[in-house]
Amino acid sequence: MGRLPAHGSPLALATTPGESGTHVASKTVVLQAEQGQIQIHTENIFPIIKKAVYSGHEVFLRELVSNGVDAISKRRMAAMAGDCSEGSEGQIRIRIDREAKTLTISDNGIGMTADEVKRYINQVAFSSAEDFLEKYKQENDAIIGHFGLGFYSSFMVAKQVELITLSARDGSEAVRWSCDGSPNFSLEAAERSEPGTDVVLHLMEEELEYIEPARIRTLITTYCDFMPVEVQLEGETVNKREAPWRKSPRELSDDDYIELYRYLYPFQGDPLLWVHLNTDYPYNLQGILYFPKSTGRADWEKGEIKLYCNQVFVSDSIKEVVPRYLLPLRGVIDSPDIPLNVSRSALQTDRRVRSIGGFVAKKVGDRLKDLHRDDPKRYAEIWESLAPFIKIGAMEDDKFADQVSELVLFGTTATAAEGESPDPIPGTDGKAYTTLGGYRSRLDAANDKRILYCTDEAGQAGALALWKGQGAEVLLADTFIDTQFIPWLEYRHSELKFQRVDSELDDSLQEKESELSDADGKDSSEKVRELFKTALANDKVTIQVQALKGDQAPAALILLPEQMRRINDMGALMEQRLPGLPEHHVLLVNRRHPLVEGLLKLSAGSVITGTGSSPSQQLADDLSRHIYEMARLAVGGLEPNQLAGFQQRSCDLMGRLMERGI
Repeated sequence: MGRLPAHGSPLALATTPGESGTHVASKTVVLQAEQGQIQIHTENIFPIIKKAVYSGHEVFLRELVSNGVDAISKRRMAAMAGDCSEGSEGQIRIRIDREAKTLTISDNGIGMTADEVKRYINQVAFSSAEDFLEKYKQENDAIIGHFGLGFYSSFMVAKQVELITLSARDGSEAVRWSCDGSPNFSLEAAERSEPGTDVVLHLMEEELEYIEPARIRTLITTYCDFMPVEVQLEGETVNKREAPWRKSPRELSDDDYIELYRYLYPFQGDPLLWVHLNTDYPYNLQGILYFPKSTGRADWEKGEIKLYCNQVFVSDSIKEVVPRYLLPLRGVIDSPDIPLNVSRSALQTDRRVRSIGGFVAKKVGDRLKDLHRDDPKRYAEIWESLAPFIKIGAMEDDKFADQVSELVLFGTTATAAEGESPDPIPGTDGKAYTTLGGYRSRLDAANDKRILYCTDEAGQAGALALWKGQGAEVLLADTFIDTQFIPWLEYRHSELKFQRVDSELDDSLQEKESELSDADGKDSSEKVRELFKTALANDKVTIQVQALKGDQAPAALILLPEQMRRINDMGALMEQRLPGLPEHHVLLVNRRHPLVEGLLKLSAGSVITGTGSSPSQQLADDLSRHIYEMARLAVGGLEPNQLAGFQQRSCDLMGRLMERGI
């Protein structure tokens, strides 16, 4: 390869100083085009392979066992073509020698000749997979390894590696290869009676944890549990071998799915439902995904789905493959077509990965649609656990939203229906659920664009009782996600208006009655308004007075205009705090309530004393503030440090009322 010239060489530009102090080129030389080859020095690249390619030392066992499985698969293919003996059933054996400090991984696969050892072992990053697959016309997922680097992971833990191998092809002789981790190796004849390969690791002193059977057993269970070949440790089969996700759904019962879930996630209860993934175009992918019971500890950043490549465990961080809203799902995705780095320890995001994510989301959406259609009662029973996935997914993914928009349920104050396809759908604990479409179908034509909802049945109990008392159906949107989901629904359904029960009250909740005016021209509503305005002395509180229907209507309500409240909630979300009561709000006083009527009489009977004050008027003011504070308390508007004062004032007020015989 050409090199740039050193200073003073014929290619350097000769210059002479000009009058202005600048330099002018006196000669131009054209660089001759040439071709060469980049040189890589093994002394430099070998440490990189050992230390930088693989992030964790423990993966050496995964790589060596995978090589053994590949060797067994190759022997099976070659035997079918008549190129070698078939031999006994494939098996990987792992032996520990504590005295010699060695770990041996043996297989009865196809083995290698001396020439093949030189070709595939001595040439770093030269894989036999492509040659073999091309020769025998097999699919890519027939062989695990493809990069030709897995064998060298052994040098992360071993100071010396021996390889003793005998090819299964007739007339082959056994060979022994040895290397101490440097670019130097030895190759010589060896003794071996049966075809296959032994890899003997002479462990470093700092890596002696790998001669502990418990440690090796853990690694086999983690990385090799579902490999299709028997893996033995000291004569005992350790791995399960069978991968249920590789089977057709018709071959599996519900118990089979549940058994796999319990094995992968012990002590986590049973799954709510599952989705079986199986496709061979445009990529090869199998898997089983489970919806777990909601525990409030879902991991929305890392996820709990396990990624496999040809039944070899790769990673439990799969955020590059599935959309974020599906990360808390559990289960397995197995695909040889997911692009991995050379160590098979991390994903490389590309167009294919994004396509796989879309495929998974569609299959999940289809499964939810099937359950909602075929078993709506079961769907309603597990809705609370499904809701986060569906709502977050709908907000983040338009395609997923198109799939599930009709599947979103809300709790409702309406009574559950009966029959094959009930609406409202009965849930657990006497709850009833409905869809947005089902709710609208029960509205009268005059109000079919207004969607009444409640986010806190306790805090909004007064307003909720008013609406229910007039026969109105109210949706229950009482999860944290709903503070963002409701605005998203409004955006998606621009013709609808979502109104919280405590945002405003319409005419249907008010009594139509005439009021008499006094000599000053003030009716009772105006007197009540003035009374509360004086008592509160707070311009940020807007006071409204209405006669509310129903015997259960409270003395006063805090109303939060919809848009003002949403701005307040959004600010709280951005500041990562609970939304409090906005300073600007509406106090709605029910003039028909006996407490308000008594308050008005108390104020009207006040007599000014010599001190310039009226005990009755002071009592009326204190009672007005008490009614206001009770309304605030109902919506969580009193801070913890205000509660003690409220309790003391309540006791004092009750005492004064008792003294007056009220």
